Amino acid sequence: MRIFFLVLTCCMLASGSAFAQQSDETDALQSITLPPELDRVLRDYERGWAERDAAALAALFTPDGFVLRPGHPPVRGRAAVEEAYQNSGGPLHLRAFAFESSDSIAYIIGGYSSNPERPDGGKFVLTLRQAPDGHWLIAADIDNQN
Repeated sequence: MRIFFLVLTCCMLASGSAFAQQSDETDALQSITLPPELDRVLRDYERGWAERDAAALAALFTPDGFVLRPGHPPVRGRAAVEEAYQNSGGPLHLRAFAFESSDSIAYIIGGYSSNPERPDGGKFVLTLRQAPDGHWLIAADIDNQN
């Protein structure tokens, strides 16, 4: 239930962010620069995906983190995330459209492609929680193709 409210809050926060300020739905959303500690999550995810390293990807999640992919049942917890990501991966480029952080909760809304020179093939929302050591971890990864 806590994750549901986290995702709902992130979506409501996004309504006042750069994500909602797009003037024409046909315009491509511009990339934004994330603070280094949030950008690290995206770059570590890209690296784990490119290396097809399910264990490294699972380590980016909170112990009770969710992966919500289209066409698949939800998975929860690092072991389930690692299992879900077995045999997955390849070239990946992630870019952010919007983000917000407050205390130990954050979100990133963005797009992904297999090549940074090509249009986004899909979009994602990551909800994040800050671990006691200060690192940001993924609480929920929600994505879908365009």
